[in-house]
Amino acid sequence: MNYMMQVGNCIVGTELLEEDFLCNLDSCKGHCCVEGEAGAPLEEGEAEEIEKYYPIFKKYLRDEAIAEIEKLGYSVIDKRDGEPVTPLRKGKECVYTIFEHGIAKCGIEKAYLKGKIPFRKPISCHLYPIRIKKLGDGMDALNYHFWHVCDPARKYGCKKKVKAYAFLKDALTRKYGEAWYEELLEVVEAYNKEIVASEKDSDC
Repeated sequence: MNYMMQVGNCIVGTELLEEDFLCNLDSCKGHCCVEGEAGAPLEEGEAEEIEKYYPIFKKYLRDEAIAEIEKLGYSVIDKRDGEPVTPLRKGKECVYTIFEHGIAKCGIEKAYLKGKIPFRKPISCHLYPIRIKKLGDGMDALNYHFWHVCDPARKYGCKKKVKAYAFLKDALTRKYGEAWYEELLEVVEAYNKEIVASEKDSDC
């Protein structure tokens, strides 16, 4: 069962603490960039960041993707919730997707990893499998999202003993800061102690 707890300005489900997760691109082939009903959700200012650095990372994109961007724009509005998202190419992969050795990756992130731009990629992509829901009054709910595409990541995380919160350290720190992540680790430690104590009680 998924219980909720507060970390800073966030409500966090225990699934983030309990679930194993470690991306395994050799197995999943980066299908999270390809499958789905809409593009990646964009936070305030991200569409402008993409537009600003587009001339730099454009060289990593495919010609057909560039044509789609020039037709649709750097972002579009999702008809379901009225929020900005990255465009899709013909209703399929994100227009910023590139393919290397049969694996879908992010062209924006490639430029970032090469030190060309300071913007890595939309935070919604960086945080996956976490999805953020705005609760009002500055509060966020961090929900762990189960998607069959990421079954290889759960299996690989189990094999390597990596929990979702540990895999997402960089992304969570980018979004909420180092102090927030340190608080999360304190919550993880307290939660694990509680689990161990409850297991001991059940053995009596």
